[in-house]
Amino acid sequence: MRIQILGPLRAEVDGESIVPTAAKPRQILALLALHPGRVVPVHTLMEEIWGQDLPNSALTTLQTYILQLRRRLGTAMGPGRPGAAKEVLTTRHGGYLLQVPPESVDVHAYEDLVARGLAAFEGGDDEGAATLLRAGLAQWEGPALVDVRVGPVLAIEVMRLEESRLVTLERRIDVDLRLGRHTELLAELTELTARHAQHEGLHSQLMVALYRSGRQGAALDVYRRLRGRLIGELGVEPAPQLQRLHQAMLTVDPALDVAAGPKRGSTFDLYAA
Repeated sequence: MRIQILGPLRAEVDGESIVPTAAKPRQILALLALHPGRVVPVHTLMEEIWGQDLPNSALTTLQTYILQLRRRLGTAMGPGRPGAAKEVLTTRHGGYLLQVPPESVDVHAYEDLVARGLAAFEGGDDEGAATLLRAGLAQWEGPALVDVRVGPVLAIEVMRLEESRLVTLERRIDVDLRLGRHTELLAELTELTARHAQHEGLHSQLMVALYRSGRQGAALDVYRRLRGRLIGELGVEPAPQLQRLHQAMLTVDPALDVAAGPKRGSTFDLYAA
């Protein structure tokens, strides 16, 4: 079985999709797939589907959805494997378990590549870190579970994955800046800062990329516009390290040069106290 969470929900057995069209069984499949080999409690599944307002028929209806998923599994597995669907989607005390290896789910591949990439990042292996983090991000084919209606449980999972994706993207950009790829990053960072208008880390990266590309004025203008938004919308000044980065650009600090920059750490913390 191959399962995709990082984008549209896909689950295939021998090339045949087992993803139901109905919204609630899709939610159940997605939640089980996020925890392969682990029991998902019945109350968690019911909370995902109905929230706190459970109907009287909640347990019976949940069992019906599980049966529908098993039927799709059985059809995909073929008549030569009777009972196999129950071995894959297993009933356990208090819950259900999708008995598939973690590596069959794209989230596992993503998290493994990211962990290895971050280890390389901390170890100063810039080329290795860039390759691994880029491969991890390539697992994504769109927002997580983009075609699944998410309830309160899946919403938290999706938020966690999307935050992980953004942090990984920041680290990959940090590595690219350390490798002197500042000019190549300008278009990507311009788009990212437009989509994340208050994200100070991404703005610091754009400032550094512009500065190292010989565009000091544009870098200072990024700071000016960000500061205006933070004060106008939140009533706060930029973080101290961003203020110090701005001051370093005004004084043409040699530490901003790519050759003199830190070999570890994030761009945002370039001027951390």
